Amino acid sequence: MTKEFIKIGLVSISDRASSGEYEDKGIPSLRAWLTQTLTSPFSLEARLIPDEQDEIESTLIDLVDFQGCHLILTTGGTGPSLRDVTPEATLAVADREMPGFGEQMRQISLNFVPTAILSRQVAVTRKQCLIINLPGQPKAIAQTLEGLKDEAGNTLVHGIFAAVPYCIDLLATPESPMPRIETNEAIVKAFRPKSAPAA
Repeated sequence: MTKEFIKIGLVSISDRASSGEYEDKGIPSLRAWLTQTLTSPFSLEARLIPDEQDEIESTLIDLVDFQGCHLILTTGGTGPSLRDVTPEATLAVADREMPGFGEQMRQISLNFVPTAILSRQVAVTRKQCLIINLPGQPKAIAQTLEGLKDEAGNTLVHGIFAAVPYCIDLLATPESPMPRIETNEAIVKAFRPKSAPAA
């Protein structure tokens, strides 16, 4: 038996939004995207924090080790400015890096803006949790999660979320099974190899 609910942590990292200087758009956009995309039950733990490496690290550790999140999506703090330390904080708490996610996000974004090469998003695992740094803009978040489609809705370039459900599957152990993520295929079709166990 697997756990019924997937628990997802949402972390928006911004000095100005966390101080109330402007309204955070990262967490609302992620919540809306997940609500329309996931067809399996899930719960959310959201955090809005400043661009402070120690605080980012402690937040990620809390969400994994104490809140029991299976997936964490961060937004913000991945550019080249001196205050952008989200990748450093993410790598500091990681057990293993998953470089394919960052590579694919930059490849997708390059179809829209040449400055995508300035993005430093990373993805890692900590224990049985997958942590992914996403871009800071809501539009870019959706683009990297969903990928590129033609006018007929056919996938031209896979978004990163297509690989997330199977990655979560692979983090399971006999002692600690993982929830199975299913998606609305009109938005993102979760990919699992034919050899993967059926639901």
